Amino acid sequence: MIVVATEDFEVYHDLVTELRDRDVTFSTIEPGEPVPERATVVVTSQAESVDTPPDVDVVSAAPDSSRSAVEAVLTLLRGGDGQTVVGIDPGDRPGIAVLVDGMVTASFQVSADRTVEIVREELDGATDPLVRIGDGARLVGARIIDALDVSVELVDESGTTPYLGAGARGMGDVLAAVNIARIEGERIERREIEPTAGELQRIKDRSRAESERNRAIDDALARKVAVGDLTIQEALREHDEQ
Repeated sequence: MIVVATEDFEVYHDLVTELRDRDVTFSTIEPGEPVPERATVVVTSQAESVDTPPDVDVVSAAPDSSRSAVEAVLTLLRGGDGQTVVGIDPGDRPGIAVLVDGMVTASFQVSADRTVEIVREELDGATDPLVRIGDGARLVGARIIDALDVSVELVDESGTTPYLGAGARGMGDVLAAVNIARIEGERIERREIEPTAGELQRIKDRSRAESERNRAIDDALARKVAVGDLTIQEALREHDEQ
């Protein structure tokens, strides 16, 4: 049984909200009260201490780290090693899935330029973190791989996008990311990609669509965008200055 024991209102509120959101059963006590006999994990604030029997684990939570504290509690209950694996289905809006000991603990779908930020936040303080990224959307994937400083595996993403039934529209990329996270891939540090003519044309078409003057960037600037040296907006500014 999980027991929450803290007089810190902010920590208490965040922990209880996180546990309820995950439909986890728990109990609460004041820090000075006896720990129930059925307790297996006690979670409290970093500034407090709780007297517990030797066989009861204690997890400390900061005011802004309730989710990671609950993850630590659940890892203890599952008896796993706490490894965090992030799966990424790359694209214009990549799907991201965070798994701890094989359990999905968080998911996101964000713009490509926010993906690395989200992954870094999710892996902060993680045990033996690993990122697995699909081999599609080559240019986006290559930029993500180059920006990460953790172990990365490139995964064959064939067949990872599931059939979506009624009510599941929009979930395909996230569910694909879950599947990617569970597939062993090839360890990779960089992915060198030479943009194809078609990929460069798509970037030029995007630049025209985003340009206030309805002008497309040239091939040289499109290539810089393709390899991550420039954003579309930066390339447009350079194009206007030429």
